[in-house]
Amino acid sequence: MTFLNRKDALFILLLAALLLVLLPMVLEPFRLNLVGKYLTYGFVALGLVLCWGDAGILSLGQGVFFGLGGYCMSMYLKLEASTPEATKIQSTPGIPDFMDWNQITELPLFWQPFHSLPLTLIAIPLVPSLLALGIGFAMFKRRVGGTYFAIITQAIAAILTILIIGQQGYTGGVNGITDLRTLNGWDVRSDHAHNVLYFINAGLLLGCLLLAQYVRRSKLGRILVAMRDKEDRVRFSGYGVADFKIFVFCFAAALAGIGGAMFTLQVGFMSPSFVGIVPSIEMVIYCAVGGRTSLLGAVYGALAVNWARTSLSEAFPELWLLALDSLFILVVVAFPDGLAGVYRRYLDPVLDRLLPSLRRSSLAHPSAVLPVEPVVSAE
Repeated sequence: MTFLNRKDALFILLLAALLLVLLPMVLEPFRLNLVGKYLTYGFVALGLVLCWGDAGILSLGQGVFFGLGGYCMSMYLKLEASTPEATKIQSTPGIPDFMDWNQITELPLFWQPFHSLPLTLIAIPLVPSLLALGIGFAMFKRRVGGTYFAIITQAIAAILTILIIGQQGYTGGVNGITDLRTLNGWDVRSDHAHNVLYFINAGLLLGCLLLAQYVRRSKLGRILVAMRDKEDRVRFSGYGVADFKIFVFCFAAALAGIGGAMFTLQVGFMSPSFVGIVPSIEMVIYCAVGGRTSLLGAVYGALAVNWARTSLSEAFPELWLLALDSLFILVVVAFPDGLAGVYRRYLDPVLDRLLPSLRRSSLAHPSAVLPVEPVVSAE
C-alpha cells in the first residue's frame, strides 16, 4: 500500500495485535466489552484528527453525529424487538413501548425505513453526513470558522439534546431507546455476542484508520494541511476552500455515526446523554490527549482517557471526577502534543537507532499516521 511506509505499517500492525490478539486473551468478557465501548469513541477521534488537526476545524458538536448514528441503529433494534407478538399487552401492539406509553397509535413515518437492516446500515453514515453537509454549507460558504464555528456546533448539540428529550413519544425522551435485544434475529445481549461485536468493532476501526490515512496521504490531505496553515493562500491559488472543509466535516460526521452505531450494539441502548455538549467536549479531549495530528494517537487517546475514567471511578468513587480533571490538566501542561508528542520526543529516536531501515523508509515517505508536526508546510 503506497500510502503506508514501513513505520506506519509496523505501528498499525502493533495496534491490530493489541486489539485483536492481546486484549481478548487477557481480559474477561466484561472488561473486553468495556474496551469495545472505548473503541467506539476512537471513530470520533479519527474524524477530529482530520477536522481539527489537519484542516483546523474545531467542532464541539461531534456528539451530535455520534448520537445520530447510534439512534439509527437503536431504532432498527427497537423495531425488531417490538413485534406484535412481543408487544401484545400494549394498547397498540407492534410499536415501541415508549410510543404506546405516550398514546401514539401509529408508527411515525420517519421510523418506517428502519424496518430494513440494509437501509439502516446506509442511514448510519448518511444521516450524520447530511446534517454535517447542511451545517458546513451554511457555515463554510459564509467563511464562518474558528471560535465562531466551535460555538455554533456546541449550540447545535444543545438544541438536538433538547429536541430529543422534548419529543419523548418519538425518541424515548431522556431515557433514550432501551431494551434492545436482537440484530436480524441474533441475540446481542450475551457474552458471546459482545465478544463477536468487539472484533467487528475493532476491525471497523482499523479499516477506518486506513481510510483516514489514505485521505491524509492524498492530494486532498495535503490541501487540508495547507488550508490550516495559510487558508487565504490556498483560496487565492484557485481551490474551493469551503468545499474541502465541507467534505472533511462530512467525512468526520460519517465516522462518528459509525462509532455511535457500534456503541449502541456494544452497550445496548442510546440516549441523549451521549449527544449533548459534555460528551462532545469529552470527544475533543480524547483527540487532544492522544495528539490531534496523529491518527494512532487519537485511538490510544480514546482508550487511555476512558480506561482512566473507569479505573479512577472504581478506585475513588467520591473523588474520581477531581482526579480525572487533575490528570487532564497534567497531561495538557506536561505534554501539549499528547501521547503522540511523548512518542515523538522520547521513543522515536530510540526506534530509529534500533531499526535504521524504518528510518530510511520514513524519510523517503513522510508519515501521515505518527508525526505531531504538519505533514506538509504551506510555505
